[in-house]
Amino acid sequence: MWRDPGEPADSYYKVRPECTNVPKSKFRIKRGKTLSVRKWQAAFSPEGYLDIGKTLRRIQRGGIHPSIRGEVWEFLLGCYDPKSTFDEREQIRERRRLQYAQWKEECRQMFPIVGSGKFVTAPIITEDGEPIQDPLVLQETNLEIGDAVSLNFDENTMNVSNNNFSSSQMEKRQMDEKEIQWKLQLHQIGLDVIRTDRTLVFYEKQENLAKLWDVLAVYALIDGDVGYCQGMSDLCSPMLILLDNEADSFWCFERLMRRLRGNFRCNGSTVGVESQLTSLAAITQAIDPKLHQHLETLGGGDYLFAFRMLMVLFRREFTFGDSLYLWEMMWALEYDPGLFSDYEEREAASEKAEGSKGKAKSIRQCGKYERENMKSGGNLAGPLPISIFLVASVLKDKSSKLLTEARGLDDVVKILNDTNGNLDAKKACTGALKLHKKYLKKAQAKMA
Repeated sequence: MWRDPGEPADSYYKVRPECTNVPKSKFRIKRGKTLSVRKWQAAFSPEGYLDIGKTLRRIQRGGIHPSIRGEVWEFLLGCYDPKSTFDEREQIRERRRLQYAQWKEECRQMFPIVGSGKFVTAPIITEDGEPIQDPLVLQETNLEIGDAVSLNFDENTMNVSNNNFSSSQMEKRQMDEKEIQWKLQLHQIGLDVIRTDRTLVFYEKQENLAKLWDVLAVYALIDGDVGYCQGMSDLCSPMLILLDNEADSFWCFERLMRRLRGNFRCNGSTVGVESQLTSLAAITQAIDPKLHQHLETLGGGDYLFAFRMLMVLFRREFTFGDSLYLWEMMWALEYDPGLFSDYEEREAASEKAEGSKGKAKSIRQCGKYERENMKSGGNLAGPLPISIFLVASVLKDKSSKLLTEARGLDDVVKILNDTNGNLDAKKACTGALKLHKKYLKKAQAKMA
């Protein structure tokens, strides 16, 4: 009997017609499997309480329909507690939007281009805080996105009177260290913004590029320890596409960064993600010692070839649509209802998370990956994100080719790069779960 293979998700993330070599998404919207609008709405009680357990199981079977992806992600990432009501969430939403507006205004006071619909792609100050170029000139260079990188300045064509910025706003003033560090990052954010998801129609509009720049600029200010690092634009971009309100996009991104900011933290010469690479090496050694030995022989025992996969969560290895599907599968699998805190409670968030580990929580409300960790007592691989096992799954899938064809690290990178756009998200998650279970068994046997 003929079966409907499912509606492709690509139609929701339109690619520019001139980009003809973009791989097609493997994700299909399937009736009875994908979380639909109807099933999503039915998961709420009249007061607004969400049956998160049932929702997680649906997502794990077939992902989320693109039309509701943004609002479901807000729950998966912990923006809202499933036990909150419609009214409580509306109050939180309005409070967060106000907070974002205040932070954005703080940024605008320091650099008026924030929120103007424009952005910069060249340094505006020196390391000492001295101005390099009039920001009005830098602003004008971004009128045409294609010319932004070349930065051809022609001050004679600038008409200052046509801008909304007074000369007094642009006068040099005393800057503290925090402001200097923030301003030093703005041009790098701009350069990354114009390179992010360039094949999508969404970013043909200057206003959308500017919104991405604004969100990242605000985040760089409020997270002074990490600021902005390359790769964050890849993580933030989907939030902006999925959520209509810029402030809501910011908070979704902020919640994701709570999970990933450790990857971007630098400690001397060490980047945070390197600790995950060490865990990846240990996992590979345990489940596929022959492959691990081969990689070590080639000089890849530090697993730096997997750096990008972990840093931006496979955004380069999957198509845009498939990477979104992969993310929601990951978040559903490792969902833990005990890790909720409002932004106002950020200082106490880690304490709250630690305290929740000792309390009983319904296993039914947890994702499948988290349930396995709970069964093991949480002492073996509990702190490890599922993304590490996803990379291990990709390596195992390519094990035969790596063992027979890789004669150097360049070959390893080439073999892994050949997977770009060809990976299956659901298959990768299934493989990750199997490796996770296998690793827990081996670790338990070793401890016995």
